[in-house]
Amino acid sequence: MTDIKGIIIVDKPREFTSFDVVAVMRGLLRTKKVGHGGTLDPMATGVLPVFVGGATKAVDILPDSDKGYRAGFELGYTSDTLDIWGELAGSGTAEVSREALERALEKFRGDIMQVPPMYSALKVNGQKLCDLARKGISVERKPRPVRISRLDCTEFDGRKGVIEVDCSSGTYIRSLIDDIGAELGTGAVMTSLVRTRACGFDLSRSTPLEAFKSMGYEELCGKILPVESVFSALSRVELDEVQKRLYLNGVRLDADRLLSRPPADEPCAVYGGEFLGVAMVTGGELVSVKRFS
Repeated sequence: MTDIKGIIIVDKPREFTSFDVVAVMRGLLRTKKVGHGGTLDPMATGVLPVFVGGATKAVDILPDSDKGYRAGFELGYTSDTLDIWGELAGSGTAEVSREALERALEKFRGDIMQVPPMYSALKVNGQKLCDLARKGISVERKPRPVRISRLDCTEFDGRKGVIEVDCSSGTYIRSLIDDIGAELGTGAVMTSLVRTRACGFDLSRSTPLEAFKSMGYEELCGKILPVESVFSALSRVELDEVQKRLYLNGVRLDADRLLSRPPADEPCAVYGGEFLGVAMVTGGELVSVKRFS
């Protein structure tokens, strides 16, 4: 297996799970250590950051966990899966004005509580909700706080439309659309979903999975971004050679002796001629959160 490390941004195709994409990239990159930065439903497409080698350590400390989506919806239906691919109920004939839709959308901007859908990978008592749902079992799900920082309707004809959403990690766009339909009194289902942004990367930085399959190994490796690219928004700390050696050995460093002192209690990117890791100043000391070198 090859010793490669970094992030490759895949435009996930429809009818592939996130784990399907990981399996494909594991084979193409000739390495077992591959993970992804945020599950996408099989019928969704769009940005799926794939972490390779030592970069997989970054997945649980990503500074930008917000996501962006573009979703189609249709009024007049409800569904057990909350999307068009489930068992539909309703006539599909409901129509509302643009003004009524905008009034409904306003109620879902900002900090809201959202009930996760039954058809999801969340676990209850060790069992995935989707596995229970397929058996016809429904269990109570507690509402969870999520943040909708942007919710705009970009297309609407009175019955069908498109929304663009920026939201916190863990937000279900299917549930959001279902809740909007309930607010309107018409019902609504999701008809398409594209993730436009994840881990700070947008669609313009992604490459379709099929294109990766047609690349030679060297060209494919050339698409790998350095792991520090996901930490570019953090404060940067430079260490001298002595500090670098101590840091890599797990020693806490006196923050007052650093060339530049980052804000306290906030993650920062640590460099010493190269990217070394992520740390935080706590109690006057630079403490390693995770090392990548």
